[in-house]
Amino acid sequence: MSEEYFVNNDIKLYINYISDVKNLSQNTSSSYARDLYKLSKYLKSTNINHYNQIDDGTCSAWLGSLYALEQNPRSIQRHLSSAKGFFKFLKKNLLIESSPFELVTAPKAANYLPEVLSPEDVSQLLNFKPSDSLEIRDLAIIELMYSSGLRVSEAANVNLDDFEEEKSFLRVFGKGSKTRLVPIGRYAKDAIENWIIERAKFSNESNALFINLKGTRLTVRSIQLRLKRMATKQGLPPVHPHMLRHSFATHMLESSGDLRTIQELLGHSSLSTTQIYTKLDYQHLVKIYDESHPRAKND
Repeated sequence: MSEEYFVNNDIKLYINYISDVKNLSQNTSSSYARDLYKLSKYLKSTNINHYNQIDDGTCSAWLGSLYALEQNPRSIQRHLSSAKGFFKFLKKNLLIESSPFELVTAPKAANYLPEVLSPEDVSQLLNFKPSDSLEIRDLAIIELMYSSGLRVSEAANVNLDDFEEEKSFLRVFGKGSKTRLVPIGRYAKDAIENWIIERAKFSNESNALFINLKGTRLTVRSIQLRLKRMATKQGLPPVHPHMLRHSFATHMLESSGDLRTIQELLGHSSLSTTQIYTKLDYQHLVKIYDESHPRAKND
């Protein structure tokens, strides 16, 4: 089997499989493809042109090359996950007898806690009176993302007909083509209704909720830039969209303690993913304890 075949066919078959059969998102599939083409390039540089030439030493050397490129542990974990999935696919389809990556382990990534805004920061971010059409739209975006815990890609993809029960609920199309129904808070609902009135000046044809002045759907990058601009204008450090999602989850957990409901609202397939917010909640409790308990206070 030539390297050319390995690159141009097997990887493409695998990416089609994880996209069409496993319903992974386009971003995830693209990340896997990039990782695998990098691996293929590395194998070619070491004169490997057949799967049975890959052994434990090859895998270790490849991981070492990623370290040499100063890849961080999380990136290396993702590269290894891509390779493991690909070779598992090859084995399942009888293209190889065993996977050389099966027993390879990645470096443990540091357990970084997500950045969140305090409730006071959120109030400061949203405490402005829109001065033009764009700010009316931006307010609706921020209110919706914080109200319902949306990913930035989910917010960008909202359509006018995704609402239910007079805009009290929103059908969200999330990762893996999964759909969930999320409630919309009163402030977000009011901001969205104000924007819908305003957006009629720019488009009556597009089904996208959030559009630019040309009437086309707002991109993820545009939302990121507008949010950063609005945070700076409101006297806050730069805010990225995922901070709103993290803040939503953290504030919900602090108030309710209902991790299962938060899992459903966020669209997490596994509760273990949602449990990161319990650590943030624990930090919040420790802070309150240190500030409040007579025996915890410093003189």
